[in-house]
Amino acid sequence: MDTSWMSIIPFLIVIPVAMFTRQVLPGLVLGLLVGSYIISPSLIGGMQEMLTYVIQALIDESNIKIIVFLYVFSGLIGMIKMTGGIKGFVEKSAEIITSKKQALFLTYVSTIGTFSAPTFRFVTIAPIMKAILKKVKMSTKELGFVIETTATPVIVLIPVATAFVGYMVSVIQISTETTGTTIDPYTLFIQSIPFNFFAIVIILLGIYLSFFHHSHTDAPLEMDEGKEDDWHDCHPAVHKDLPSKPLNLLIPVLLVIVLTLFLTWWDGRGAGQSLFKAFIRADVLQAMVVALLITIFVSIILYAIQRFKLSDLVNSFIVGGNDLMSVIVLLSIVWGLSSVTSDLGFSEFVTAHTDWIPQMFVTPLMFVFGATISYFIGSAWGTWGILMPLGVSLALSADVSLPLMIGAVFASGSFGAFASPLSDDTNTLANILDISTMDYARFKLKPALIAAAITTILYTGVTFIL
Repeated sequence: MDTSWMSIIPFLIVIPVAMFTRQVLPGLVLGLLVGSYIISPSLIGGMQEMLTYVIQALIDESNIKIIVFLYVFSGLIGMIKMTGGIKGFVEKSAEIITSKKQALFLTYVSTIGTFSAPTFRFVTIAPIMKAILKKVKMSTKELGFVIETTATPVIVLIPVATAFVGYMVSVIQISTETTGTTIDPYTLFIQSIPFNFFAIVIILLGIYLSFFHHSHTDAPLEMDEGKEDDWHDCHPAVHKDLPSKPLNLLIPVLLVIVLTLFLTWWDGRGAGQSLFKAFIRADVLQAMVVALLITIFVSIILYAIQRFKLSDLVNSFIVGGNDLMSVIVLLSIVWGLSSVTSDLGFSEFVTAHTDWIPQMFVTPLMFVFGATISYFIGSAWGTWGILMPLGVSLALSADVSLPLMIGAVFASGSFGAFASPLSDDTNTLANILDISTMDYARFKLKPALIAAAITTILYTGVTFIL
């Protein structure tokens, strides 16, 4: 189809609807539906076209691997919860920790073993901190801020064995395919990591608040006498009725990390290849899926030896996997929408009509625009899915560094996940720590805006240098 202003109609629908409803999925579905009707303008034709786009996305080999990875990964976490892995880790850690410095040190060091997903971080670290809150001379909101800076901001910078990697690589892949770019999407993801400035800046702010800032306001949460174990009720994963078996967390997590790294190297190895080049050449997604499947089978054997019922393990796996079904549905619609906009000539339209924007302002404006959207919809993944095609097209048309622009899009989504009162991160952590979601969101908005301002300046300066 010829380049036309109609190619931007899906995005003109997706963004306002997502911001108005504060839900990502309705906007994406409506955008896909309208784009399908533009291509096939008949009563039944548009619906058939939409179904075709979604089915084509779902039968793609790489997309199927991503879906398998997301579902199985979440299923593994479900089994870890049911077998008492998280509760055992929390209880053992709470017994050892006796001071603020030890608690904060554990918060940062534990990232090594619990970086797989933000919620996984929260349910392993927040209950520990809550259990020893009287010993930690920090306000509850500051405590939440410190914990949250070690979740999504850290996870988006880790290139293997997280629930984010598959999705992030996928949105890069569908965006580059629509523009005809042949660069390996995982390579672009690796190259974009140093340019996710918001994540880096907010982590540094968290370290400052942890070790160099003294709180003078907002007294810590007080717990009544005789209720020292109330933290067991802060999340189902640490409930008092579960067994306490820390190895049921540590063994699967370490196994999936080690296997992912080994299989990635194994797949990309070759004569004279350095370790880094082997990782770049490898089919990382394939390695991650295989490592995860091996870990699942080993974990089931481990849990069966401990006399956990197979039916309970299967049920917890399915329940855990179903927790990410909303994300899988979201990703399927994103894939379909990307294909629709590609067929409508979106990338060509952007190339033809954005040359008036000064080059040095393209990236910072993209970050500010994306951060605004992500704040109002509260979803990093939704923001990435909506804006990555636009970001890649803008980068190519304005001759801006592609890894820089990709990093800016990821940074904008990270801002919303961190700062928005609608985000899962904000609500989950506030619930665990028993603080008001809105009060907590207002508390961390100021440092988040400071980090966003610094990020905008950095994108302007780096664009000028590059």
